Amino acid sequence: MNVVMEAIRNIFAYEFLLRAVIVGTLISVCAALLGVSLVLKRFSMMGDGLSHIGFGALAVSVAFGVSSMAVSLPVVIAVAFLMLWLGDKGKMRGDALIGLMSTGALAIGVMVVSISGTNVNLMDFLFGSVFALTQGDVYISLCLAIPVLVLFVLFYHKIFAVTFDGGFARATGIRTGLYTSLIAILTAVTIVIGMRFMGALLISGLVVFPPLTAMQLCKKFRNVVLCAAALSGLSFFLGMVLCVAIPNCPAGAGVICVNLVLFLLFSLLARVRRLVAKD
Repeated sequence: MNVVMEAIRNIFAYEFLLRAVIVGTLISVCAALLGVSLVLKRFSMMGDGLSHIGFGALAVSVAFGVSSMAVSLPVVIAVAFLMLWLGDKGKMRGDALIGLMSTGALAIGVMVVSISGTNVNLMDFLFGSVFALTQGDVYISLCLAIPVLVLFVLFYHKIFAVTFDGGFARATGIRTGLYTSLIAILTAVTIVIGMRFMGALLISGLVVFPPLTAMQLCKKFRNVVLCAAALSGLSFFLGMVLCVAIPNCPAGAGVICVNLVLFLLFSLLARVRRLVAKD
């Protein structure tokens, strides 16, 4: 217990750790909210594919000395639209498309960094680092995360309708393409920001784990959304505490491990509840 309390004190004592908690909590909540729709629409692996695309764009921007956000954000948004368009047109199955693009972008990123001779630690790109966050990243994250939250709240009912029954929503006059595109854009923005501290290989965990965990006990869409957001924020903070308390523990891996433990716990509780209900 003393180790945990000391870790919490250190988080609030060191500026770079506090920055990581602020940015990470915002991005985690955004990822969880969007993740509910993506999981229910069976687009959960879209986050993984976009993170790999973001890695490739980020690697290229660093190799050529260009602003990483200026390159990766438009590229990831464009690819998100391309995925949706190809999926809707039936040109290629979604899982095959994601696998094709993600592995290709990952390979391109590694090749560019290696050939250019840029002094870059690929481990930070792949698995993230809290030391990579600057004060500017905090402001950028706030400017991008707050609109994500606001837009999700404003268009909550439309997103709900599109998530559960796109055909019915279209019949009632809802522009399903517009709101599906909105989800794609918000997901792309969230992925690009979160890659800085979670890494390209782990950021999709923030999209998948909290919604799946919440769905173990919650059945209504609104309850799943609220529970997923709360679990995501809690998981990130506990992951940071774990990172600070245990020497050499990577922050991104710690956050995902906490999410995994919560998922297993909620699954166990759901099973116990079903057994009790049968009796």
